[in-house]
Amino acid sequence: MGHQFALEELLDATILREVAQSFEQLFGVALRLYSTSGALLADAQDVPRFYSFLDQTAEGRKVVHGTIRAVRSTAARLGAAVYVDCPSGGKYLITGLAYDGRLVGRTILGPFVDAELDKPPEATWNIIPEAVQSEALEAWGKLPRFDQTKVQKLDAHIKATLDLLIFSGLKAHLASSMHMASVQESYRELSEKNKKLQIAYDRLKELDRLKSNFLATVSHELRTPLTSIIGYSEMMLEGISGEINEEQREFLNTIYEKGEQLLELIKSLLDLSKLESGTMVLRRAPVNCAQLAEQVVKTLTPAAIKREVQLTVQAEDNLPILQADADRLRQVLNNLTENALKFTTKGGSVTVSTRQVRLATEDFGGVGGAVLGASQRLAIEFRVADSGIGIAENERDRVFDAFYQVDSSSTREVGGTGLGLSIVKRLVDAHDGTVKVEANQPCGATFVVTIPIFNRPT
Repeated sequence: MGHQFALEELLDATILREVAQSFEQLFGVALRLYSTSGALLADAQDVPRFYSFLDQTAEGRKVVHGTIRAVRSTAARLGAAVYVDCPSGGKYLITGLAYDGRLVGRTILGPFVDAELDKPPEATWNIIPEAVQSEALEAWGKLPRFDQTKVQKLDAHIKATLDLLIFSGLKAHLASSMHMASVQESYRELSEKNKKLQIAYDRLKELDRLKSNFLATVSHELRTPLTSIIGYSEMMLEGISGEINEEQREFLNTIYEKGEQLLELIKSLLDLSKLESGTMVLRRAPVNCAQLAEQVVKTLTPAAIKREVQLTVQAEDNLPILQADADRLRQVLNNLTENALKFTTKGGSVTVSTRQVRLATEDFGGVGGAVLGASQRLAIEFRVADSGIGIAENERDRVFDAFYQVDSSSTREVGGTGLGLSIVKRLVDAHDGTVKVEANQPCGATFVVTIPIFNRPT
């Protein structure tokens, strides 16, 4: 706020020229405006025509140029007016232009002739060639004529006008400067926040990497002894170590089943770790989608029978071959179907279906592949629909988060770790596909997996 503004910073040169021209048209006298640095900011009129007759002789040129130098070099004082004589017998009025107690420029008014003067000075008249004296006298007669009082009024009018313009310019300049300062401060604050967010993001990313490495290491170390536990319990159930009674068999069956569950959990953790670290590689090959769906249903039919849930498959005829990782797609359908069976009560139903669909390219994030620029793409859609308890609409996006469960209380009826759907989402993403949850009327949920037939190369 303590910046000392120059006059040229506050006033537009075009506006100043218009003011000077209007002043000359109204009062017939020339007005010039200079900054404190000597820069000419406004000039409404050329050198008076009377000077051209003086300029025809060497002595006359000397007088004219001397007058011009005197006018330009006269220093304006704060709030003071200085008169400089003109060879026409008139004068120039030079006034210091002040604002807020500071000299910001100067105005030059003239030349003008005293109203009582009836002819040019004798010394000047003698310099003009006799042949052009009549024309020179005519030009002299056209010089503006003012008395002292009118000159002072004109000077006051100029000051008031420029004072208003300077005030308006300063106000606009300060508003612009304050706006720029506000923008710069906001930008600085935003940059600092972005820097802090970046640091926090990098730290969270590193913590996530450490977490993934920890899960991978722990899971790998747990799998070896767990495999031995499962293997030995299986051998004891087969009687390799000798005869066992029914109570011992029941205990061994429990050890075997829980060991298998724990092994599946460890496999899920390892898969999640690989997906998060980007080390999992898809092995793409031609996949018959109808056969894949039927295999998944056939594998899980015993579990469905045990829960007394009807499990069926529906496959559209003549489905195109899909280039995908069959094992990973089977894992996706297995996880979704097992999840559907888990949340479907006795007497309910689960249906696994597959068909060909045609969707807009933006549904796959604009990945064009071999059909880049096409408005639609062919895709294979897998649907796993159940008649179970369903998923609330506000929970449907979160079910794909790792370790998230709709009912996370320790007393929930259905067990699980919350990893299955997270792995499904990441495996589908790796195939450039999409997965979403829809309501299954009148009850239950439907998981829809869409895989484009043309995929990006891995």
